Amino acid sequence: MSYFKHPNAIVESSKIGENTRIWAFSHVLPEAVIGSNCNVNDHTFIENDVLIGNNVTVKSGVYIWDGVRIADNVFIGPNVTFTNDLKPRSKQYPEKFEKTIIEEWASIGANATIIAGLTIGKYAMVGAGSVVTKDVPNNTLWFGNPAKFKKYICNCGENLNDKLICIKCRKQYEIINNIIGEKL
Repeated sequence: MSYFKHPNAIVESSKIGENTRIWAFSHVLPEAVIGSNCNVNDHTFIENDVLIGNNVTVKSGVYIWDGVRIADNVFIGPNVTFTNDLKPRSKQYPEKFEKTIIEEWASIGANATIIAGLTIGKYAMVGAGSVVTKDVPNNTLWFGNPAKFKKYICNCGENLNDKLICIKCRKQYEIINNIIGEKL
């Protein structure tokens, strides 16, 4: 085994990357895929149709349901709630579950709820306790209930000023076709 599994974890998947750590009272179902160098904290559940990239942190109390795709270097805060069915009924299952995409370097704060079928963009941040009901574009900060756009942020996580320059690392950004990206 090239990953660490706490003795009180249930890991049924054989698709776990090197140097990943899975802590106590976590349960990973057989078809789940978890990349290298991830940290899956206590009291988590990872369903079958889940893909988790490399260098991902999943804090305690997170349940990741079928259809969730988490890219590399993502941070999932404690008790983040994912959903995968927009019309849930007991014992009635959709033909397929909604796909929820969390792109590279995104961060989701504690107790946030992510409604099924959305995309959280690259380097985006969702504030603690937020309820995300629409896609979150790259390099943006959203929070509230429902979560709303608050400001543009740098890849390093700091705010951008009115000229779209990072207040910390001084990277410059530009908006082209309503999409923000680093200025070349």
